[in-house]
Amino acid sequence: MQLRQDEIARTLGVSRIPVREALRQLEAEGLVVFKPHRGAVVSALSTEEIREIYEIRIALETMAIRLSIPHLTEADLERARRILEEIDRETDTGRWSELNQEFHATLYAPANRPHLFALINTHRTNVDRYLRIYISVMKRKRRSQLEHRRILEACQQRDVEGAVKALEEHLRGASDQLVAYLTKGQDGVREAGPRTGG
Repeated sequence: MQLRQDEIARTLGVSRIPVREALRQLEAEGLVVFKPHRGAVVSALSTEEIREIYEIRIALETMAIRLSIPHLTEADLERARRILEEIDRETDTGRWSELNQEFHATLYAPANRPHLFALINTHRTNVDRYLRIYISVMKRKRRSQLEHRRILEACQQRDVEGAVKALEEHLRGASDQLVAYLTKGQDGVREAGPRTGG
């Protein structure tokens, strides 16, 4: 989808300069590409890119949880448990996505690695619109929650290898399901991104 700077600026009631800067930031995050004669366009990811991003996420996020577990407090674990309960009740896909990110961030934060977290967030942002397919269109919330609880249980037991294994299976499963979905001829989704209303 083409992003028209004039239209966006008019809608937001701002000049074109902050819009241009915001689009450049989105370009740096891989969400927008600039094309000759078309300007800014929402980027679409291929199945190969999704696979690669998840491979990177697995490496980064398993490192984060490995570093974090020795420093997790009972308050961190309780907060993660409460987030999962909130996810159970949540019906809005956009809010679910925020809570999902908050759950993982809660478990990673005690590692105290801001540069690592920034890399994780960049790669997560790149696949978030596809993650919403995973939850809404593919009805994967229940499965995802079971996996979240396995990750949390391993963290509660201070089982580093168990948590790493559960997290890797969680991320690899999401990647495999998304790739399978997008390769089944879902051309509209591949080109325009999901229309999940969130």
